[in-house]
Amino acid sequence: MGRFFYDISSIFVKIFAMLKPFYVLLFFVSFLGFSQNRNQTTRPDTEKSKDDPKARHDQYKISTIDRDTTFVDTSLTIKSDYKYNYLRKDIFGLMPFANEGQTYNTLHFGLNQFKAYPEFGFTAKHFNYQKSEEIRYYSVATPLTELYFKTVMEQGQSVDALITLNTSERLNFAIAYKGLRSLGKYINQLSSAGNFTFTANYFTKNKRYAFNTYYAGQDLLNGENGGITTLEDFESKNPAFTNRPRLQVYLTDAKSFLKGKQFFLDHTFRINSKENANTLYITHQSNYEYKFFQFSQPTLTTTVGTNTFQRFGSSYVGSNINDQVRYYRLYNKLGMTFKHVNWGQFQFFAEDFYYIYRYEKVVILNNGVVPSLLKQRLNALGGQYEYQKEKWKAKLLYNKAVSTQTFSTIEGKLDYKPSNNNEFSFYYQNISKIPNHNYILHQSSYIAYNWNTNFDNEKINNIVAAANTQYLKIALQYTKLNDYLYFKNTASDANIIVMKPQQYTGTINYFSIKAEKEFKYKKWALDNTLLYQNVAQNESILNVPQAVARNTLYYTDHFFKKALYLQTGFTINYFTKYYANDYNPVIAEFYVQNQKQIGNFPMIDFFINGRIRQTRVFLKAEHFNSSFTGNTYYTAPNYPYRDFMVRFGLVWNFFQ
Repeated sequence: MGRFFYDISSIFVKIFAMLKPFYVLLFFVSFLGFSQNRNQTTRPDTEKSKDDPKARHDQYKISTIDRDTTFVDTSLTIKSDYKYNYLRKDIFGLMPFANEGQTYNTLHFGLNQFKAYPEFGFTAKHFNYQKSEEIRYYSVATPLTELYFKTVMEQGQSVDALITLNTSERLNFAIAYKGLRSLGKYINQLSSAGNFTFTANYFTKNKRYAFNTYYAGQDLLNGENGGITTLEDFESKNPAFTNRPRLQVYLTDAKSFLKGKQFFLDHTFRINSKENANTLYITHQSNYEYKFFQFSQPTLTTTVGTNTFQRFGSSYVGSNINDQVRYYRLYNKLGMTFKHVNWGQFQFFAEDFYYIYRYEKVVILNNGVVPSLLKQRLNALGGQYEYQKEKWKAKLLYNKAVSTQTFSTIEGKLDYKPSNNNEFSFYYQNISKIPNHNYILHQSSYIAYNWNTNFDNEKINNIVAAANTQYLKIALQYTKLNDYLYFKNTASDANIIVMKPQQYTGTINYFSIKAEKEFKYKKWALDNTLLYQNVAQNESILNVPQAVARNTLYYTDHFFKKALYLQTGFTINYFTKYYANDYNPVIAEFYVQNQKQIGNFPMIDFFINGRIRQTRVFLKAEHFNSSFTGNTYYTAPNYPYRDFMVRFGLVWNFFQ
């Protein structure tokens, strides 16, 4: 079965590679020559004449691979302000590092998503790495362009541009590029990133065949300074150190680099010539991905006062460390779906997951050999059932390994929507997860960073109950973790970090409750998001802040005969003190530490946002309280949070 999947997917990858230049050429020809017929429809917010019909907002659709559909939104709400950031989503529960485009510390454990299949690892580099479930597909009545721009910390900018059009009602192309360059305020903190995506979706006239496909090329480069060496200098009131480059850092020239390429195809074929009460489909999904991670460090020694040391311990070389790892993944899912008008939708499928995780050499240690390769084929069989009728919607998924390596997934979701303003949902997940590759195998020029281990699968039970009502939005989560994997610093010297993967054989019980509520009075509003978390464990393995809060007080009004819609106010972010995970750039992972607590400081932003037609303008004074509430604000131990700065930008939509 694995060989069959390999042959099928190879054919599709080759076809896609041959057709990719054609797709790009067709896109630009379509854009320049025969996009939509403008005599039939115009952009939704501009009347050219009384005889020219306007496209409705629901004719500008955005969908995901899970068939969730939303519409292009040009409104300005407080949610727009929360999403105006580098990740283009609400980052409540994530703590950004000082420079744009660096990693994030996770305050809200519930943001973690679990999958049974092993992943590449190096997770701290993947916050802005787009996955297949994050790719958006479009269907638009007229060509649509969206431009995002935002200033950064120092010498650079952040941009995100999208162009999408339908050459017909049935065929859409979209091309997007997100680019970032920011030098940062501290030594060796450069961020430089590019995310290119090209998507296409199509269905035949009788809707018998349909596909979604995309190509994504992504690269993310970061200067890695390891944090500041002397926290007393940062926390002091000495005005000399307000010039942040004067603060000494552990690493002056280290860099990390992640590059990836993805080819994805999801298509369905209806066996029935016409859709009726009993319809049978063949489905196939293929995903080929290549990743490359590199950590380089020309200068290995750090000097603090009279003490000279290597931050990550002894090394095989005296300079110019250049650790590299490559990863190839090919996933195929072939299924048969039966859809009944009354009974719902039944699907049976087979999965094939083949990967190669490769270094360039074999490392011989005193206690054994660290190989250069992980290579395996994983197969699974499963089924899925979906039901939707009136106010109810249900989904149940089960898959289990039929290969030597065991793993399994059980997922169930139930939604009840009695009215447009009230929705209740319940979600259950039971997963036996194969460890990520960098827990099993890692090689480095640093001696202690070479390992070849064998861990049990992680066992995860996850329950989420949520209510989104007109009075309150609330979500409760309970997660039970067994055989939990994590990284730990095993060095006794405070100046040295020696990482080792660990597995906690006990049980971790995590509970959280998150509540959201907005209060409005005339033109004033107070938007509140509160999170409470509690962890029961015998050892301090899973560390989270007990409380995380975001409160926004703002004022809104129209000006200049309602040509300008203005929104202005304050946002306060806060989390309680806790032993936050620290960051290690050699393996691009966060690790457990129990020496330094961070938190218990407010982060106050003042903002003025405006909307003129389809343009939203954002101006924000970030963390303006930093100078008078004390220099004790950190994202992670040794990594300060952002200082006060003023940033601005816009999001601009064009409907042609």
